[in-house]
Amino acid sequence: QQGQLVAPVVANLGALERLTLTPNPDEVEEIFTLPLAHLLREENQGYTHFRTAGRYGYTLPVFLNGPHRVWGLTAVITELTLELLAPDRY
Repeated sequence: QQGQLVAPVVANLGALERLTLTPNPDEVEEIFTLPLAHLLREENQGYTHFRTAGRYGYTLPVFLNGPHRVWGLTAVITELTLELLAPDRY
């Protein structure tokens, strides 16, 4: 859907063990965390190539973590955040 606004928020929420998160089960299957150091390791970074009708193609970042993959808009926001937080390493 076009015209939607996404406002990413970066915050320090304190100790993760003390958080009680209640995600919407219709939208979130599982919550997991990734340390900044993990995201900055080259072996955990990649790209996904998409092709539409065999003509139009584009590439988006993907971040790997065991069975989890951060992709789509979340990966794009993560990549932009890494560029801001660690410009010398990403």
